[in-house]
Amino acid sequence: MRLMNEQPVVAITIGDACGIGPEVVLKALAHEDVRAACRPLLIGAMPIVKLSRDQFAQSLKLRRITDIAQADYAADALECLDLQNLVPGDAPRGHLSPKAGKAAAEFAIKAGELAMQRKVDAIATAPLNKEAMRMGGVHYIGHTELYQAIAGNPPVATMLISGTLRVVHVIQHMSLLESLKHINQDSVLHTIHTTHDGMRQLGFAQPRLGVCGLNPHNGEGGLLGNEEIEVIAPAVRAAQAQGIQVEGPFAADSIFFRAVRGEYDCIVAMFHDQGHIAIKTYGFDRSITVTLGLPFIRTSADHGTAFDIAGKGIANETSMAEAIKLAAQLASNLS
Repeated sequence: MRLMNEQPVVAITIGDACGIGPEVVLKALAHEDVRAACRPLLIGAMPIVKLSRDQFAQSLKLRRITDIAQADYAADALECLDLQNLVPGDAPRGHLSPKAGKAAAEFAIKAGELAMQRKVDAIATAPLNKEAMRMGGVHYIGHTELYQAIAGNPPVATMLISGTLRVVHVIQHMSLLESLKHINQDSVLHTIHTTHDGMRQLGFAQPRLGVCGLNPHNGEGGLLGNEEIEVIAPAVRAAQAQGIQVEGPFAADSIFFRAVRGEYDCIVAMFHDQGHIAIKTYGFDRSITVTLGLPFIRTSADHGTAFDIAGKGIANETSMAEAIKLAAQLASNLS
């Protein structure tokens, strides 16, 4: 869809308008290096975008379009695909709004449809609020599950990135009790494969993967649980037999430090908080996510809607800026 010398088109959704999404998106796009990395296409509601521009990024010139066919990606203006589905009065900052929740889902859905139609090269998403989305009648858990459905329900995994630390989870959006029921040899092996393929997309010819154990002290040889022996280690051996450079399981309280030290390029964590705590402790403001397994590129800022600081002008845009740049980089790698 683009010439070899053209920058990739990155669709950037503004997220839940009651949170910091519009602010961090506009502030990120005010950085010249972010705009230079891609041809940005904002997807949102123009009154919301204009309000945030006027407050947080006055230097940006906006151009409203209602169909992607109208986009010309001129260097002197930032184009906003206006879905005409939300006004500021229906999106009070810092508060849950069913209308804002529904609109945020519609922004994300539109971006996914454009990606599936190959009309954009990648997607970078600002945060939505799961509760507001559900209040608005949209019953996906979050972006990942929404895009998985749009793509025909392929198996997916989420990679978190903060500097040189990268983490992928076997189980993501489930309660801890439910997560334990779904950690098995097949799910661990599949996640190792998905991680290996995702790392190759990031430019690692032979990525070095480390795998977390599940139990305290890696199970202490079965004294504190048998999952390491009966589930995780067999999955690691199977992946090794298939040519993947992977080691483990290792105690979760030490493996992330070893990755930061350079021994591993990515860590496979068993459940949500096991990986998220490590990533956010290492680099809270700069961490981002990539959804692996989709037929299109999707990155996101690795933070929530932050209702408590919405509209105050103090939200840090670093994570959003890095997500946009990584989306552009991955799209360029595939061209």
